[in-house]
Amino acid sequence: MDSRDTDWDGVRLHVVTGKGGTGKTTVAAALALALASGGRKVLLVEVEGRQGIAQIFDLPPLPYEERRIAVAPSGGDVYALAIDPEEAMLEYMEMFYGMRRAGRALTKMGIVDFATTVAPGFRDVLVTGKTSEAVRRRGKNGKRIYDAVVLDAPPTGRISRFLNVTQEVAGLARVGPIKNHSDLVSKVVKSPETAVHFITLLEEMPVQETLDGIAELRSAGLPPGGIFINMVRESLLPQATLDSAVKGRFDVAELTLGLKAAGLSDGASTVAEALAEEVAEHARRTELERAERASLAEATLPSYELPLLADGVDLSGLYELAEAIRTQGAA
Repeated sequence: MDSRDTDWDGVRLHVVTGKGGTGKTTVAAALALALASGGRKVLLVEVEGRQGIAQIFDLPPLPYEERRIAVAPSGGDVYALAIDPEEAMLEYMEMFYGMRRAGRALTKMGIVDFATTVAPGFRDVLVTGKTSEAVRRRGKNGKRIYDAVVLDAPPTGRISRFLNVTQEVAGLARVGPIKNHSDLVSKVVKSPETAVHFITLLEEMPVQETLDGIAELRSAGLPPGGIFINMVRESLLPQATLDSAVKGRFDVAELTLGLKAAGLSDGASTVAEALAEEVAEHARRTELERAERASLAEATLPSYELPLLADGVDLSGLYELAEAIRTQGAA
């Protein structure tokens, strides 16, 4: 599906997931910058305790509070929040039971860790609840505080369970504040205001995990968004040359003559053979990537391609990725 066929203007919660090593946190950060471009206010949230946002933006570890971390292209602000499940638990106890002080005592006793270990679904309710609250929050003027929220979520293999909070807490509470809270979170997550984006590489395992994750999400009634193909390398050779190399018809003798004509007389044949092998390997990789693109197309979701940054991802590279996202219509 053409990426420009989809309009994300109505989406306020962008959930970003992907297999480990695909650049999930990097793309989430770039998406936040792209969404904030032009004067908007965006919150970037992480929930895994890795301080990945701080590392990408070259900042000290983030506290459990919302703070501005970047100015987007053409104006706009990106705020960040590193959710601490323990602090989220204390907020929850204060909000629903007025027990923040008691909650701190329970924390010292290790009961909070015990509760979230025995019932890991409760931990997910806490962190998704904090995120959905940011999506819903309004200022005194009645307008939403944030134009969009980007959630750097757990990896693909856990995303459906992470988001399907109503099912996760079904065994914990059938009535009361926990049940009501999870229902409110679920209402946000399953609404048209939410989209779950998948980050992948053009490799067999990440692509298969992406397709499995999309199918699982759809089965759970959760809203898939787009597919971001990360670290894409452009081919520097004509397609005809690649096709010939894949079929083993690359003319080494002609390449040898060309090298000699260019002034490389000594060892021209050896260099030509080495170059031919490099071209063949490049052609095979290009062919495999073409097959993986075709597999991803079967998901019938909008897709976006982000370039491989030769010098790695620094702040300049992050803004480059944000511009690529914006120009493809994903923000």
